[in-house]
Amino acid sequence: MTPIDLLRLSNLTVRRGTKTLLSRVNLTIHSGEHWVIVGPNGCGKTSLLKTLTGLLTPSAGDIELLGETYGQTDWRDIRRHVGLVTSALQAHIPGGEPAIETVISGRYDQLDFWGKATPRDQRAARKLLRQLNAAEVTERPWAYLSQGERQRVLIARALAAEPRVLILDEPCAGLDPVARADFLNTVETLANSADAPTIILVTHHLEEITPAYTHALLLARGRVVSSGVIKSTLNSAHVSTAFRRTVQVRRTSAGWRLSLKDK
Repeated sequence: MTPIDLLRLSNLTVRRGTKTLLSRVNLTIHSGEHWVIVGPNGCGKTSLLKTLTGLLTPSAGDIELLGETYGQTDWRDIRRHVGLVTSALQAHIPGGEPAIETVISGRYDQLDFWGKATPRDQRAARKLLRQLNAAEVTERPWAYLSQGERQRVLIARALAAEPRVLILDEPCAGLDPVARADFLNTVETLANSADAPTIILVTHHLEEITPAYTHALLLARGRVVSSGVIKSTLNSAHVSTAFRRTVQVRRTSAGWRLSLKDK
């Protein structure tokens, strides 16, 4: 089967005042690929996400997402096919809302779910929570979930809308080492499932990149350092350039490791 272009960026540039947030970013993501967007703090990762979701307007260049071009269609309709897991959502979920309702809210593109769930909604939400190893929190209120449990619920919420693309924005922030390892294993299982959407992980920690990811975009100071097949992109030379420090990058059976080299 011929891969389908899910996302194409052509010379994407974002300026605000005298500051250039992104400069001539080119990227093509096909179906069947899983990507990681990586780089140091301030490299442009957040600006790129905001531009893709319509929160920032490009200054130049083109965005094609799921076959539609930015500026030629209602981007709110396109966003319904893109699942986003970000800590910014957490403040908008009522503390008393049970996890199952939070998941169901994703089917209706709502926060603070106020609709009436159907039996089908209930079954689908329970199935997603089981798949993400979160069945035990199904009826537990949001306020009583751990950070790791909340991230699993948010992924289930995003998957409830049956997205073609799933974006994970710094999903391990705030997790302790054990919870992080457990969470990464869950995402790895999801990525390897037959019906998984294309996953885009946004991070500045190479240790969070598990074997399922096939491609990488490496950013620094709003520009692309390297992009493409992950083993060619995340090499020691490219990562050293991006982080402005000489490092050694190794790929292991469990993922990626970064170590500093003596100056």
